[in-house]
Amino acid sequence: MIATINPSQLKGAIQAPASKSSMQRACAAALLVNGISQLHNPGHSNDDKAALDIIQRLGAKAALENGVWTIESGGVDPVDTTINCGESGLSIRMFTPLAALSNKEITINGSGSLVTRPMDFFDEILPKLNVKVKSQGGKLPLVIQGPLVPTNIEVDGSLSSQFLTGLLMAYAAAGASNVSIKVKDLKSKPYIDLTLSVMKEFGLKVPENRNYEEFWFDESTSGSGLLTHNYTVEGDWSGGAFLLVAGAIAGPIMVNGLDLTSTQADKAIVDALMAANAGIAIEAKGIRIHQSAMTGFYFDATDCPDLFPPLVALAAYCKGKTTIKGVSRLAHKESNRALTLQDEFDKMGVTIDLEGDDMIIHGTAKVKGADVHSHHDHRIAMACAVAGLRADSEMVIEEAQAVNKSYPDFYNDLKSLGASVSLPYQHFNL
Repeated sequence: MIATINPSQLKGAIQAPASKSSMQRACAAALLVNGISQLHNPGHSNDDKAALDIIQRLGAKAALENGVWTIESGGVDPVDTTINCGESGLSIRMFTPLAALSNKEITINGSGSLVTRPMDFFDEILPKLNVKVKSQGGKLPLVIQGPLVPTNIEVDGSLSSQFLTGLLMAYAAAGASNVSIKVKDLKSKPYIDLTLSVMKEFGLKVPENRNYEEFWFDESTSGSGLLTHNYTVEGDWSGGAFLLVAGAIAGPIMVNGLDLTSTQADKAIVDALMAANAGIAIEAKGIRIHQSAMTGFYFDATDCPDLFPPLVALAAYCKGKTTIKGVSRLAHKESNRALTLQDEFDKMGVTIDLEGDDMIIHGTAKVKGADVHSHHDHRIAMACAVAGLRADSEMVIEEAQAVNKSYPDFYNDLKSLGASVSLPYQHFNL
C-alpha cells in the first residue's frame, strides 16, 4: 500500500494508542494465572492480535465484549501443537519460555523479518532448564518440549530484555523457589520494570530485583492468589512519541492518555523534546505541543531504541547537529534501522552519519518530499510520515501498511488532526 503525506498544519486533540508492550505482557500474565482476567483499553495492532491468538492456543479462552477482553485460564495447557508469533519480537521471546512450561511438543514460528532474527538464546538457555529445543541454526521455527524447571542461570541481556521477560514470567508460573536469574549487561531496563509491574498486578510471584544484575525468587515469596484480575492497558509512549514529534513539527496539538509515571522506556521522548527546545507543556489533561524553532540535541537511546525513528524525524527539523547514542540496539529490529533511516532520510535531503554507537543527524532548513519505502518496518513508515508533515512537497511511502504491526489507526489519527493523507480505501486497517 502507498500512503501520500502532503505538507500540513495540525490542530486538535488526540488519544494515544494502547501500548502493545503493556497489552502483550497482560495477555501473558492472564494466561499464567488461574481464574478470569479482564483487559480494559485493549490494543488491536497485529502484535496484540498475535498475543491473543497465542494464549488461546496455549489453553486460555478469550472473548471481546464492549471493548473489554475477558480471558479465562487455568495456566498453560496447550490445545494446539503450533503457535505463530507473526512479526512480534516480544511474543517470540516472551511466549517461548511460557510454552515450555508444558510437557507437550510445541512448534513456534513467525513471519516477515522475525524468521531472520537470531534465536540462539533459546538453544543455549532452554536445555539448562530441562527443555528440549531444536532450531534451524538459531533461527525459526523452534520446536520445544518441557516442562521447564527453574534453576540458577546466567543470561546475556545485551541483545534484548525480552528474553528475560519470558524467563521471569515462566519462573514465576513454575513456582521458582530459592533460585535466581543473573543477567549480564542488561539493556532496556525500563521494560523489565514494566514486566515486574504487570506480574505484580496479576498476582504472580515477583522476584527481588538486585540492581538488574540478579532476580532472586525467594522461598517465602508468593503471588496474591486472586481469582479475578482487572487490568487497564496503558497508553503507548512508543506510538505517542510519533504524535508528539508530529506536534513539534506541525502543531499545535494535545496528546492525551500518556502516563508520566509509566515504566515504559519510551516516555523518555519528553526529555528529548525538551532537549530540542520543542514547544512542549505538560498539563493535567495531557501533553500540549506546538511548532517552534528547535535546535540539535544529544540523547542516549540505549534503553529506548524504539525512539530512534521519531527522534530522527525530530532532528531533521532541528537547527544544527543531533547525536543519538545506542545504534548497536538497531540491527535486529524489523529492519536494520540504522541503515534504513540513513537511506530513507537521505532521500529527503537529511544527512545521517553512523560513527560507532552514535547516529549523527544534520538538521536541514528544508526537508524534501520524496518517494520512500518502509522496508516493512512500522516505525520507519511512521517516521517518514511525520517527517512529511512540513516537507517542501508530498512524501510518498511504499509498504505504508507496516504501521498495522503496532499502530493501525496511525494514518486516521493524523487525518483527524488535519493532516492531508491519501490512502487506498480502507486497505490499511482491516
